[in-house]
Amino acid sequence: MEVQVDAPDELRPMLQQYLETARAARLGGDVTAEELLRLQQASLKTAHELLATEGYFSPRISSVIESSGAAQVVRYSVEAGPRTSIEGVSIRFEGAIAGEGPAETSQARLGARNKRLRERIQTNFALKPGMPFRQADWDAAKLAALRPLLQNVYPAARLAGSEAKVDPATQRATLSLVVDSGPAFFYGPLLISGNERYPDSVIQALNPTVPGEPYRQVQLQDFQQALEASGYFTQVIVQVDPDPAQATAVPILVSVTERKEKQVSLGVGYSTDTGARVQATYLHRDMFDAGVRLKLGLKLETGENSGLVELAWPRSARGYENRALVSYIQKDIEGLVTETWKTGVSRNRKRDRIDATLSLQYQIENQTLGQTASTQNQALSLGYAWTHRTDGRAFYPVRGHITHLQVAGASDALLSDASFVRLYGRHTEFFRLGPRGRLILRGELGAILADGRDGIPSDFLFRAGGENSVRGYQYQSLGLDVPGGVEPVRNLATASVEYNYFFTPTWGAAVFVDAGDAADSFNELVPAFGVGVGARYKSPIGPINVDLAYGKETGNVLLQFQLGVAF
Repeated sequence: MEVQVDAPDELRPMLQQYLETARAARLGGDVTAEELLRLQQASLKTAHELLATEGYFSPRISSVIESSGAAQVVRYSVEAGPRTSIEGVSIRFEGAIAGEGPAETSQARLGARNKRLRERIQTNFALKPGMPFRQADWDAAKLAALRPLLQNVYPAARLAGSEAKVDPATQRATLSLVVDSGPAFFYGPLLISGNERYPDSVIQALNPTVPGEPYRQVQLQDFQQALEASGYFTQVIVQVDPDPAQATAVPILVSVTERKEKQVSLGVGYSTDTGARVQATYLHRDMFDAGVRLKLGLKLETGENSGLVELAWPRSARGYENRALVSYIQKDIEGLVTETWKTGVSRNRKRDRIDATLSLQYQIENQTLGQTASTQNQALSLGYAWTHRTDGRAFYPVRGHITHLQVAGASDALLSDASFVRLYGRHTEFFRLGPRGRLILRGELGAILADGRDGIPSDFLFRAGGENSVRGYQYQSLGLDVPGGVEPVRNLATASVEYNYFFTPTWGAAVFVDAGDAADSFNELVPAFGVGVGARYKSPIGPINVDLAYGKETGNVLLQFQLGVAF
């Protein structure tokens, strides 16, 4: 059997998909004459129903069955006729949003908000007079009218009635909608289930709601996301039961699945910047029975070794998390050998797309360059770091940006060998280029405001070069060249342009141009250029980048990449 449909282009695919004869033809097999006739008649009825959903209520549809060799051909001819348009829309409100119900839970407390919600629903209603009538649009518009109520104050809102009156003679439709908000809901107590290992204060501290305040869905979503990001739980559900009987003080139901109190993780990796890497981390999530997290970390790399002890307190409802740490870091990079002890405290806050950290840190650094005698520098620094990102934290973002800014300073009058102010900024912008391509632009600037470099720990100074800086040059090899190595300096500037194209959903290629330098003054900066090509792989554990880069100033071609696996 074969089915042919002669219909307007915008209607033909729908008819070919849903007509009974078309479905039977796709299944194949023999069809008796009686069965074919039954399918044809059913298809004619279905065609009228389908066209009605698109606003065509007076179509002319005919069908014939013809023989073509051994096959039966069912032909349909469709004249859609005039399309019905919307003549008028009426929206009526019932429930607390209309001022009904106890005054203390309706107009007396929510009068202005109710008025705004009613106006918002009426103004934003998707269907307007003069627009074509489609059943799918009508269904979607009704659901959309409920959404502002379900999200604000009225989680028990429902459609009390809806009607589309269609006059086939005039091809006009009149729409009417009755929205029942139900009672206004106000927050009640917090009811927690599934939390046995950690104190309830870990959850209570993140609760943004206030008993007696009107319900807002976004607050519960923020609450759930904060709990998921807290590090204590593998799964979180935050919701209310929209029972009108509990509307005056609706309980907030929090269900959690806990992570293990103690965790050991191991990892191995390799980077052309710092060489082979092994690391181990021990985490205790409930020190002092107060949800304080203890972290012990050890990392061994070819060019850098480190260990740390860190305490992190549970994050508050306002988004603050306090930390205290002690760490030791040993580096041997481009002839500069440093040993650094650090201790400090920090306060971090995460809100939407912004991550900000205020820190106070004391560090002592022993520094040796080549065969020179070692020197010791110390600094008590106050720092602030701010990050804004719109990339969605995707492995391979195709739009958005990441902006990172830092400012830090120290005074020689307070446990520091030198007075200085450190400024640093890095911006990365992502652009989609076609369905498979993306463009990445990156810029980086850093400056030390001080009379000189003496007495400033190398952590605050700058060098360039490497996989995330200027490719084609060894890691941190761009700075002040001196016998025995490369000294970090007071100013930094780098830039990068990269294009990616993905041949498959997981494999792609890259071409790029990097440039940058580090010097003691911006006037001394001489950009070193690196150009190259690379491979990109979206692995299940994260992005893997492999680059082959040519450094114009050195004439060297370097293979640069980083890989890592945690277990």
